[in-house]
Amino acid sequence: MSVTKDIESLLPHRKPFLFVDEILSADEKGSVSTRTFTEEDFFFQGHFPQYPVVPGVILVETMAQAGGAALSFQKVFEENALFFLATVDKVKFRHQVKPGDTVRLEVTNLRVSPKMVKQSGKAYVGENLAAEAEWMCLVGSGSQM
Repeated sequence: MSVTKDIESLLPHRKPFLFVDEILSADEKGSVSTRTFTEEDFFFQGHFPQYPVVPGVILVETMAQAGGAALSFQKVFEENALFFLATVDKVKFRHQVKPGDTVRLEVTNLRVSPKMVKQSGKAYVGENLAAEAEWMCLVGSGSQM
């Protein structure tokens, strides 16, 4: 059961660079979201045509978007806040993600303040851990950054 599928109301990202389909749960500790990658995703045309795999940087972006969307859903920040990825640490890729795979994004809030968010996340395909990372985002409006 999903909390919301209206991700466009929570993030400024749009297709083809919106990588969250729904938020399943969200609270002050973290969130669980999903994204199903399809053959229509733009990056599969070149990564790699004979063996399509989701690029690792897209998996990191997907986790960060999921974390930001969940905080927006909970109205932690002002409406229309922008999240700018500032650091990415402790990244590990463990399992390939292919077209048709649904990725479960488990995000933990490590620190949330009015101007900054630090989160960690794990991306799973079924029970297989595909990727994990920690990241920090600066929060503000485009004019404040």
